[in-house]
Amino acid sequence: MQGSPAPNEHETVGAYALGILDDAEATAFEAHLAGCEWCAQQLDELAGMEPMLAALADLPESGSTPALGESLSARPSPRLVERLVDDVSERRAQKRRKSFYMIAAAAALIIAGPVGVMAAGSGGDSGQTATPLAAGAKDTFAKLPDKVSGTDNATGVSATVAMGEKNWGTDTVLQLKGVKGPLKCSLVAVAKNGERQTLGSWSVGKWGYGLPDAPTQEAKNPLYIGGGTALKPNEIDHFEVMTFEGKKLVQVDA
Repeated sequence: MQGSPAPNEHETVGAYALGILDDAEATAFEAHLAGCEWCAQQLDELAGMEPMLAALADLPESGSTPALGESLSARPSPRLVERLVDDVSERRAQKRRKSFYMIAAAAALIIAGPVGVMAAGSGGDSGQTATPLAAGAKDTFAKLPDKVSGTDNATGVSATVAMGEKNWGTDTVLQLKGVKGPLKCSLVAVAKNGERQTLGSWSVGKWGYGLPDAPTQEAKNPLYIGGGTALKPNEIDHFEVMTFEGKKLVQVDA
């Protein structure tokens, strides 16, 4: 009678991970592994799963009944091992797909973030026209009821902050003129009790904003930046436009 055919070498990866192959089988599999990327990947998938696999190895082979005095740690059937390998591989593939989608979503937010800042700022070095978001901030600036202004003679920067009281605090839009770049700036509301809250931040391109002699029309236009604070209007003492290096460009008393 012809003997049973040798198992496919791909099907021994689980048994090899369990360490239940005999020396000859393990040597043969290792020779196969040296040139098989699929098996190498499967072994990598099973990395860290040894305790669970070892626990499975302690189970008797499916459908068998141990004889009296026989150890229950009989070798599991190859099919049982391979089913476990497939299950582990699929679960890890699902985790990789989930991680990929999360990374893709985070990347989309990261990409969208600078676009939002650029839209709110408009102008700069690109020479592009103002975006709808920038136009929206300008429209909101015109609609907000209360406006306060200030100019710093040393820096040449002037600012107007439009304010509107809300249930949650104060809605604001900053109009900034006379600022030259490159800079990174923020608008800070300073409360009467000394508390400081940052309302927003942005980048100033090398051509700047609100400069009548600028080489581009966008740089001649003011910058409009929307923001908000939990402080009520009557709690705010003043606003400051600060560089990221801590230099005050202009102060606007509320």
